[in-house]
Amino acid sequence: MTQASAPPPASAPAAPAWRCIPDEPSLSEVFRSIPAAPRSAGFWRKLLAFIGPGYLIAVGYMDPGNWATDLAGGSAFGYTLLSVVLASSVAAMVLQTLAARLGIATGRDLAQACRDHYSGPVCIALWLLCEAAICACDLAELIGSAIALKLLFHIPLLWGVCLTTADVLAIVALRRVGFRYLEAAVMVLMASIGVAFFIEIALARPEPLAVLRGFVPQASVLLDPRQLYIAIGILGATVMPHNLYLHSSIVQTRRFELTPEGKRDAARFATIDSTAALVFAMLVNAAILIVAAAVFHRAGRTDVAEIEDAYRLLSPLMGAPVASVLFALALLASGQNSTLTATLAAQIVMEGFVSLKVAPWLRRLITRLTAAAPAIVAVALWGDHGASSLLILSQVVLSLQLPFAVIPLIRFTSDRAKMGPLASGPKLAIVAWVIAALVLALNLALIVTLVHPL
Repeated sequence: MTQASAPPPASAPAAPAWRCIPDEPSLSEVFRSIPAAPRSAGFWRKLLAFIGPGYLIAVGYMDPGNWATDLAGGSAFGYTLLSVVLASSVAAMVLQTLAARLGIATGRDLAQACRDHYSGPVCIALWLLCEAAICACDLAELIGSAIALKLLFHIPLLWGVCLTTADVLAIVALRRVGFRYLEAAVMVLMASIGVAFFIEIALARPEPLAVLRGFVPQASVLLDPRQLYIAIGILGATVMPHNLYLHSSIVQTRRFELTPEGKRDAARFATIDSTAALVFAMLVNAAILIVAAAVFHRAGRTDVAEIEDAYRLLSPLMGAPVASVLFALALLASGQNSTLTATLAAQIVMEGFVSLKVAPWLRRLITRLTAAAPAIVAVALWGDHGASSLLILSQVVLSLQLPFAVIPLIRFTSDRAKMGPLASGPKLAIVAWVIAALVLALNLALIVTLVHPL
């Protein structure tokens, strides 16, 4: 429930650039429910109050879809695609900063801003595209968790898909405990994934110079259709469209001062929070690719593109029985972590775009069943290989949805009439538009490659 101290949405008058005031704030049940430190407080106390939303966002950047693309890229092309991981992560940091600024400056999430700015048919189209992206993300989480259950407990993949579909009650229970507890749970799971891959890298013993060279962009990424396909998958797995909607909403859980100075402080600490969390997510993604390159590519196993193959081969090739178990445990933590934020994102876009409110458990069930249907069909018809192929395809679908979230975000945050003092300056706006242009160019290259292979 919204605390009594939270001001009603009408407390801030509509700026001339906005047509109306939202019917109610984004995620109204937790809106401004967490106190921010007063402006007179020290730096660290202020930062602690804002730590949390960035880690909920970072979860989406290290979900099972990332594992599939990173494993495929590392085993097939060695360290070459580390440059794509780095570039995608930097782009994500810029775009998430803009999303946080939008929520803090305007009191609107990205979906609400789109609904105010665009016509009804355009909003419906954007909403459906975003729902497709959320379902693609949820599909990756569903399959990843089911694979982890199979590897750890020998549960058949089809039953694992059905079992992970029933996580609705756990999600609702966590939501009821409190938003801060939800953030803490996410951070603990993220830490466990990080520890697991720190150990994996120590066991894999990659070549440091080769790793560093991998962060230097190579022309082959664009010229080789196979590398391009994986690179687009990494981009889609790293820069997730629904995370932009999510971040613009959950930064509003903090009860910061609604003065220009208060908003500026909030934007500053929200940026530090999200950037630090995304650096951690980048290191985890890079670690997955580095382990795949150091273990599989170095051994001549360039065909390891499926998570189950990686699990079976890790321990024998590393000579450490614990390697495969750590891998599967981290995968399970990743899938369960990501499913928490997908629920929030689905609620935000539905309420923001079409002002349709449903119970969180029902919203979660709809999303899960929509994602489970193709997973069940793929596993039933094509077995485990079908599920693994769906993982990479889901990330490509996410990448194709990106422009429809990125372009409105950049447009709004560059508009001083809408954003006030927190509007993007010329340099930041140019960087953001360059990112949008690159996303569009890579998507067009992918479409051309799929239709007419080079």
